[in-house]
Amino acid sequence: MSQGINGFFILPGGLDQAALESALPSHTVDIQMGSAAPVLMLDCHDQSLRSLGRVLFESRGSLRLVSMQGQVSEQHANGKGQFVQNLPDGPVKAALSGFPTLRALTSIGIGEVEECTLTILDDLQKTQVRGHTLSLRTDRGQVAFVWLQKLRGYDRAFAAACDSLERMSSGGIDDLFDALFPDMMRYRAKPEIALGTQEPSLEVATDLIRTYLSVARQNEAGIVADIDTEFLHDYRVSLRRIRSVVSLFKGVFSDQQTAELKRVFSDLMAPTGRLRDLDVYLLEKDMYLNLVPGNLHVGVQAMFDRFEQERTKELSRLTRHLRSATYETAMTDLAQKFSSPENLIPGPSAERGAYSYACALIWKRYRKTCKLARSISENTPDQTVHDLRIDCKKLRYLMEFFGPLFNAKDFKTILKPLKKLQDNLGLFNDYSVQQEALLAFVSDQSTAQGRVDAQLGLAAGGLIAVLDQRQKAERARVISNFQHFDSPEIRHLFRSLFHHTKE
Repeated sequence: MSQGINGFFILPGGLDQAALESALPSHTVDIQMGSAAPVLMLDCHDQSLRSLGRVLFESRGSLRLVSMQGQVSEQHANGKGQFVQNLPDGPVKAALSGFPTLRALTSIGIGEVEECTLTILDDLQKTQVRGHTLSLRTDRGQVAFVWLQKLRGYDRAFAAACDSLERMSSGGIDDLFDALFPDMMRYRAKPEIALGTQEPSLEVATDLIRTYLSVARQNEAGIVADIDTEFLHDYRVSLRRIRSVVSLFKGVFSDQQTAELKRVFSDLMAPTGRLRDLDVYLLEKDMYLNLVPGNLHVGVQAMFDRFEQERTKELSRLTRHLRSATYETAMTDLAQKFSSPENLIPGPSAERGAYSYACALIWKRYRKTCKLARSISENTPDQTVHDLRIDCKKLRYLMEFFGPLFNAKDFKTILKPLKKLQDNLGLFNDYSVQQEALLAFVSDQSTAQGRVDAQLGLAAGGLIAVLDQRQKAERARVISNFQHFDSPEIRHLFRSLFHHTKE
């Protein structure tokens, strides 16, 4: 079912019957209690529903979705561990159509839910307002949703009840979660990090690395539980950002410490690479099947069956690594090292103010990126295009690290064409890597079995041919989209933001 009723309120702490009666002289409030039932609160790891002002919970075999405007959707289904697109058709699935397809619903808390009817009567015991409540309770607090229904001829009583409940109501979704789960940590894959223009660059680097170490650690349990593939993706991106700080913040750390940190974070990344590759292949299975004729699908399916088997082994290997005492000690030591800049060995640029340092880094990287991009043509070697992808990624990381120091509107204008160019370069790289992976896969199968299954070989060959054509088409888009990024407007913005002296 779906419904939305005028007169909706969210009350952290629950409905205070005495306070409501006190605000309505000559009226009584009659609440008929329902039976409490266990409830499971659901969202994905990055709390997409919370960000949209929605609450999803499961109780007695049904899912119920409540918005901050009072709309309710309900259907019979179990949600924990499910991807929204895999839910049975129904009002909740329809209402969650924009939910991230790569994220699974997971439990964010447990408690009880109870529904009650609410009646407000005058001193003659005539019903003037009807309504119902839905209360969520945890061991830390409670929240009541209240819907009031206006009855004909009793507008004044309805308005008075609404005014009273409005004074008790919350400011929004965060108040609701604070009431139910006051100690809950809000996960953000890209946290906002406050920077000061004169903050020493060593402090900036320390803040960034400490923050992204924490983000990486928040994904470990999800990787081990194999909830969805985005946990590993976010884990790797966090470590990649840290590696970018180490390598791009020239002169902030001593040369010796820079080399040491590069090795440490490279070693942390290494055990995750193959599992991530397999995740990407398996997520794109339907795409692969659509690339080749139906008579080659048997071979494609055989290939993916083997990817599934290998993924099981890789997940087991990575799980043992993440649970090991060696890993825990390494991460604890890193957290301690980056708890304060005083624990690090400064380089010659360590005390340079964040703003001037950011301008110098970004301007230099921008110039290098444009110089390389302008040399790209139809005949440029693939490796040069790959180098451009890496340069664009480094430029974007630098801009995102130092973004709070600059005009947000100008940054958005610059980042839009850069992101589009990155998307093209990413696809170009994906098509190249996938061709190499297919060739390696066929070679490995041949070595292991003495020959390659005919269907598998034909399927791999067909896929490689199609991927090669797509890679060539993407190269043309790279050239076209760089022209947008290299427009006079974008060049002017880069110069005005990051280059304040004559060349």
